[in-house]
Amino acid sequence: MKKFYKDGLRFSCKQCSRCCGTSPGFVYLSKRDLQYLCDFFKLSVKEFVERYCRWADYYGGKTVLALCEQENYNCILWNNGCTAYEARPVQCSTYPFWNWMIEDEKTWNECAKDCPGINNGNLHSAAEILGRSFAYTANVPITKEEVLSLY
Repeated sequence: MKKFYKDGLRFSCKQCSRCCGTSPGFVYLSKRDLQYLCDFFKLSVKEFVERYCRWADYYGGKTVLALCEQENYNCILWNNGCTAYEARPVQCSTYPFWNWMIEDEKTWNECAKDCPGINNGNLHSAAEILGRSFAYTANVPITKEEVLSLY
């Protein structure tokens, strides 16, 4: 089956912050994400987790690490821009090329209603889209047990 994005898709972030807040959600962190963020902020795992994270229920009954939200639902790392952009989690850097968002053209265009950058701006190749989708899917959240073992 041919992908609807075989000729690429347009996306350029408009820095509207809609994907970084305004409604409840989760930014799940993988072991890679956690290490990058700890290095970026020059904090130990324990310090970073206590300052920026929360525990979240995940599929299969797991408890995993996620970033906290501010009272207005913005990501804790959002302050008129991502304060950790260079070390942002894979979930953030692969948006909007998440597997479920690129499943079909209807879903993609539905997502565009909430994101002014979708269908606008730079053309991303099918190979890049697939690469980001794979990176998103492969980025498994770190469990509570795994985090605590790093303390």
